[in-house]
Amino acid sequence: MRCASPLLPLRGAQVKRWRVMITAKLNHLLRSLPEAEWERWEPVLEQVDLPLGLVLYESGRPLSHVYFPTTAIISLLYVMENGASAEIAVVGNEGIVGVSLFMGGETTPSRAVVQSAGKGYRLSAERMKAEFNLAGPVLHLLLRYTQALLTQMAQTAVCNRHHSLDQQLCRWLLLSLDRLHDNKLIMTQELIANMLGVRREGVTEGAMKLQRAGLISYRRGHITVLDRAGLEARSCECYAVVKKEYDRLLPAVTAL
Repeated sequence: MRCASPLLPLRGAQVKRWRVMITAKLNHLLRSLPEAEWERWEPVLEQVDLPLGLVLYESGRPLSHVYFPTTAIISLLYVMENGASAEIAVVGNEGIVGVSLFMGGETTPSRAVVQSAGKGYRLSAERMKAEFNLAGPVLHLLLRYTQALLTQMAQTAVCNRHHSLDQQLCRWLLLSLDRLHDNKLIMTQELIANMLGVRREGVTEGAMKLQRAGLISYRRGHITVLDRAGLEARSCECYAVVKKEYDRLLPAVTAL
């Protein structure tokens, strides 16, 4: 009788760990963790599907997890009492959703909604706070990320107040592209309007302007960017300010 090899379970576990490392480290913060921190995190990271429209947390409610998107994009929205909303930031493979948890606030007045479907990893609130409170590399990495996120929020407010709708749309498209692995987005006019805090008709007009200029192709909620350099030239200064701050504060991403 042939005996089962005692190495097979270990081999299977090694394959699983390798798969987690490759997929989780599509997120730039997870990829930037020192080896000792990664060894602690890897067994407790949970991969999750993030379908379009999923609400990760609501205003004023305690956060049970933080999320590290890998292929999804999350929109942070401020929702008014009358139901109107406007986007204050986007988070994708560069960051983490749930900064109020480790900053001590526990809750936030914003809502987090999946803007572009994909996958990510999550870590429990208790584990995240424990890691942050160790006051080591994780604390410094997350504080730098939070500063970059605050810059994006501030610049979004300035942009929405002072720049034209098609400039805002260019900024939004560029920020989204930076967090995707290709040049295509699936996004309805209504969803874009909710993100930018404008009417659907305004989004249609802005998108048609960009399409006539040969910068994008827009059809039934599918946006394909044809000329990224053209988008950057047409955008206001806000995109460049945000990108420069993220590049300055966060570690350079190396290939896996």
